[in-house]
Amino acid sequence: MAEVSYIDGPRGRLAYAYTEGELPCIVFLSGYRSDMDGTKAVHLEQWAESQGRAFLRLDYSGHGRSGGVFEDGCIGDWAADAALVIKHVVNGPLILVGSSMGGWIASILSKRLSQTVGFVGIAAAPDFTEEEFWAGFNEVERRQVMEEGHLEMPSLYEDPYWVTKKLIEDGREHLVLSTPLNMPWPVRLLQGTEDEAVARGTALKLLDHIKSDDMRLEFVKGADHRFSSPDCLTLIEDTLTEVAKRA
Repeated sequence: MAEVSYIDGPRGRLAYAYTEGELPCIVFLSGYRSDMDGTKAVHLEQWAESQGRAFLRLDYSGHGRSGGVFEDGCIGDWAADAALVIKHVVNGPLILVGSSMGGWIASILSKRLSQTVGFVGIAAAPDFTEEEFWAGFNEVERRQVMEEGHLEMPSLYEDPYWVTKKLIEDGREHLVLSTPLNMPWPVRLLQGTEDEAVARGTALKLLDHIKSDDMRLEFVKGADHRFSSPDCLTLIEDTLTEVAKRA
């Protein structure tokens, strides 16, 4: 595994691990409350190294090895963190790989990073603070978020967590499904049919919304939100190989 390095960010030190190799560099952007030591990130790093390809994984503030407090963060902060690390490390073309929330972060960064030449979304969850959190709250929960500043939510995998007023309000400033999303490069979307966190309709909505002449959506029957079974990992590898060749 690549050695973990750090740079100073506005909300604390930001951790990242970079593997040198052939460009375009594959940049892995993890999900909400996930981190760069997750199964997909580490597996893809090892795969990229075996292929001689440059690879970058990172932790947003409040996530994993980075500094900062998770509850203080929001989509805009985390996108800015990722952009800071990418600009610090990568000098050349890159392929953005967004897992869950990382798909939203990647969509935001695709408008900001001119060196982007490809996008791969894995159970991408654009606009989830509005489409999933806010839309799923009842009136009592909405009032609690706005008046008390947060709402405690149960987690399928870990301890309960807070959804904050800041997260909701900032999310509305960074929605990507309500504004043009032009991606003039290869785009691949991967989605499991048994994903319990991101509905199939979200993948279809993203497919219809992105403007690209080279775009495909692939559903994997039986795959869940983690999308990290051996078959799923192989599919991601194959997808990245194809995107890199077409970029």
